[in-house]
Amino acid sequence: IRHCKKTNKGKVVFLGPRGKTFNQEMAKELSKEDELIFICGHYEGIDERVYKYIDSEVSLGDFVLTGGEMAAIPVIDSILRLKSGVLGKEESYMDESFSDGLLEYPQYTRPEEFEGDRVPEILLSGHHENIRKWRRAQSLIITKERREDLY
Repeated sequence: IRHCKKTNKGKVVFLGPRGKTFNQEMAKELSKEDELIFICGHYEGIDERVYKYIDSEVSLGDFVLTGGEMAAIPVIDSILRLKSGVLGKEESYMDESFSDGLLEYPQYTRPEEFEGDRVPEILLSGHHENIRKWRRAQSLIITKERREDLY
């Protein structure tokens, strides 16, 4: 870690069970950093003496993995997609699940009808304000039904 810090001034993030559960808000905060150093434990974690070098510990949840490398992948991905230039359009992530604390609204593609199910008419209307309101209402309904803890 000391060697890495000679050239990388980023925060040291440890993926471990004692940390706060990683969420979109953490991803937003960490995406503001120019550099990060990730430390991944293996089987029994890390030597207790290494904790003095760690700035932040994050956990994916209350379950056990064989190593922190697997936890680092979704953490890094969720941070990187918030960095400028990673997604095609900067606003691409603005309406996604958890971007505003809610689950995302339903998605529809072509054709307009599939196996008897139609795309809701509101989405075909071209009225952007009504579509925005419909999407918001759907996000609220889905979040309440499926993730009451977020509602």
